[in-house]
Amino acid sequence: MLSCGEPSGDLYAGALVRELRAQQPDITVSGLGGPEFVAGGGRLVADYRGLAVTGLTEAVAKIPRSYAILRRLVATARAQRPAALIVVDFPDFNFPLAKRVRALGVPIIYYISPQIWAWRPGRIKTIRRIADRVLVIFPFEEQMYRDAGVPVEFVGHPLVDLAKSTVSREPFLSRLGLKPSAPTIALLPGSRPNEVKRILPELAAAGRLIAARVPEAQCIVARAPGLDDRLFTGTVVPDPSAVVEGEPDAVLASADVVLTASGTATVQTALHDVPMVVVYKLSPLTYRLGRPLVKLDRFAMVNLIAGEAVVPELIQDAFTAEAVASEAVSMLTDPARAATIREGLARVRGRLGGPGASRRAAAAILRMGVAREESSVERMR
Repeated sequence: MLSCGEPSGDLYAGALVRELRAQQPDITVSGLGGPEFVAGGGRLVADYRGLAVTGLTEAVAKIPRSYAILRRLVATARAQRPAALIVVDFPDFNFPLAKRVRALGVPIIYYISPQIWAWRPGRIKTIRRIADRVLVIFPFEEQMYRDAGVPVEFVGHPLVDLAKSTVSREPFLSRLGLKPSAPTIALLPGSRPNEVKRILPELAAAGRLIAARVPEAQCIVARAPGLDDRLFTGTVVPDPSAVVEGEPDAVLASADVVLTASGTATVQTALHDVPMVVVYKLSPLTYRLGRPLVKLDRFAMVNLIAGEAVVPELIQDAFTAEAVASEAVSMLTDPARAATIREGLARVRGRLGGPGASRRAAAAILRMGVAREESSVERMR
């Protein structure tokens, strides 16, 4: 059984299920997921889409549906008695799910663990209680869990394999009616509706400012699948421009600069070796409530991985169209600055582990299953 609750988790879940099925063809994986999970061979008990939001206040409206899905998954686990439950990030939902399913005698594997190194480090105590093993994607996470007495294994970052474009810049931009030779700015406003609502208008305004300062500049808006059209209606990006749904890697591979919401997309952008400006904005109330819980002076994933400010990040009040445009224009017009950023992104890529993360994660999960089966046979003897 598997549970993931947002687009990045769904992407990783799909890759993991494919590897599990490749290594053990008769395996069945069902649970909470989305289109990538299904494409990898998973069977949906419930669809995560519509559950994922950012912010403390925004999550309140999702509580009734979350509990309904939680009850359905627990009932399924009780009826099917899966060999294991794999939970992928999404701690506010997966913690209570794992606790209830573990009470049924089902082992719990946490894959893509919560970012305890960024905020709410006390959650590691909960993970120690509910998880039989944690599979981490960043090398610095392994020692943190080991020091806390949590069985852990570093498998590497699945995006190293997944962040690849199947089309090169020239045919992709030509297909969109854009010029392959023109400076191209990618706008990634996030995958959750409330993210897009707050972030896209400011990014679009930044795009207009960039186009006014950089001759021939053009924009591509990367639209996550499953979002309501109304989120994009009325958003004015400069001409020429295009909105592309479901092809983030092609967008990133064709960009000269990326303006992206903080999150997994920053790692994806780093893997494509593109300079970026990282932005984020929450509701004022959520930001005031949550900021004291965050003990870091950096938010962007690539900066956290690097341990230094490789790319600029503009958070909350610092996130303005003018500030974003100034940073982007500097990257487009100053080759030395762009080269320095790319050197930093190379260091980030070097810390993500080699190819094969999903394969290693699947092997670790199946090894746990074999060990449990052998120990059961010994007890029967």
